[in-house]
Amino acid sequence: MRLELRSVLRELWATGAGRAGLLLFGLLVLAALWVVLTYPRDFGPRRWSNPALWGDYPKAAPPAWTNLLGPKRPEHRVLETRAPAREDGDLKVYELAFDFQGRQPPTFLSFSLADVTYRSGPPTVEAVLIRPDGGEVPLFRTVISGPFAGEAPPYRRHQDEPLRVALDSDPNAVEATYGYLLEREPEVDYDAVQRQLPLALFGRWADGGFVPLEGRYRLEARVRVEDPGDRVGRVRFVAGGAVYGLMGTDAQGRDLAQGLLFGLPIALLIGLAVATLSTLLGTALGLVSGYAGGRTDLLIQRAADVVNNVPVLPLLIFMVFVLGARLWLILLVLVLFSWPGLTILVRSMVLSLRTSPEVEAARALGASRGRIIVHHIFPHIAPFIFATLIFSAPSAILAEAGLSFLGLGDPTLPTWGQILEQGFRTGAVYLGYWWWILPPGLLIVLTAIAFMLISLGLEPIVNPRLRRGQ
Repeated sequence: MRLELRSVLRELWATGAGRAGLLLFGLLVLAALWVVLTYPRDFGPRRWSNPALWGDYPKAAPPAWTNLLGPKRPEHRVLETRAPAREDGDLKVYELAFDFQGRQPPTFLSFSLADVTYRSGPPTVEAVLIRPDGGEVPLFRTVISGPFAGEAPPYRRHQDEPLRVALDSDPNAVEATYGYLLEREPEVDYDAVQRQLPLALFGRWADGGFVPLEGRYRLEARVRVEDPGDRVGRVRFVAGGAVYGLMGTDAQGRDLAQGLLFGLPIALLIGLAVATLSTLLGTALGLVSGYAGGRTDLLIQRAADVVNNVPVLPLLIFMVFVLGARLWLILLVLVLFSWPGLTILVRSMVLSLRTSPEVEAARALGASRGRIIVHHIFPHIAPFIFATLIFSAPSAILAEAGLSFLGLGDPTLPTWGQILEQGFRTGAVYLGYWWWILPPGLLIVLTAIAFMLISLGLEPIVNPRLRRGQ
């Protein structure tokens, strides 16, 4: 059964399962390429594993599209400006405005500024919330750190790490809000302001509690400078929502859509790398074992028996303890312990092929062992090898997911298994965070289905009796 690659692809495309598998696999590959080209190489350790970068994201928030299916919850708002709205002498005012409509206030409030540059005295920054009723609530006030000894102007502050203040938990914001409300409503309760600061800021006191105050709100960052050239590169105000993005967030506020996308090329890499390397190793050893025979055959088969009976999980736990949890370690273990089954099957096929007329004729003509194996034996088993490679890829993906679920995966990389493990460890199942559990599981299943459909499409090639018209 000698088939060329072109005829294999033609036969694969001729079946419905093969077409569906190729199209689905093609979409996965295109998405993986997009991630590789657009995501930074160190996305895992530098961004995904850095809690400071996710401070302005809502925690354990469902996807934004869930608002279409149930009660409307506040959406996540990120307001940012890089230029002052107006200047008056030594005062520069950066303004951010938005409309608040609804019954639920933001889940949290955050103010930050970055890239501050000054030449003489450090600027003073004040954040003021202007409500629809005309009232002004001074939420935050600070002075940028002054020059260090030996530092020459211009002085730059918060270039890499912005100055961030969680207004909803800042004691000064609580005091300012309580003082503002107390002037208008003498009966306002301090404990209520402290417990419900976002609602106090975006509401009014009535009947012993806060009710939302709808309308247009403005946040002004008033920066007082000593030199006209002093500036603030970025001012940001975040009104945290109860929903976020396409796939929601986890308990640390990380965007699960980003993690799931980054996990796609890793999953394909694991599946294809392990399947390819283990298939090549198993095929090569099976060819040599079946054709050479004798002591070589005995040595390879006994080695296969030994490897087949090694308890992989305890060995991997020991290696992770010694070498640390690394993705390359999982790949290495999966490759080294996945070849024996294929070696035994290939050997049995070679034993029947080495006495065929084609091989006997090649041997009579003086062909070398290598030439006979490559040109007269391997082409007959190539379709089976290719089908085995495709079929074993999802097994490798599932194996990595299972190992990560047990806590043996690389914690710096957002693989689908790692996302599942973190969800279960945090109690997402019991807390009802379905968006944290279902998407990675469905993506694993979808990827496995793509390989399975391709394997089904290859059945007529592996078994000629299943071909059309026969």
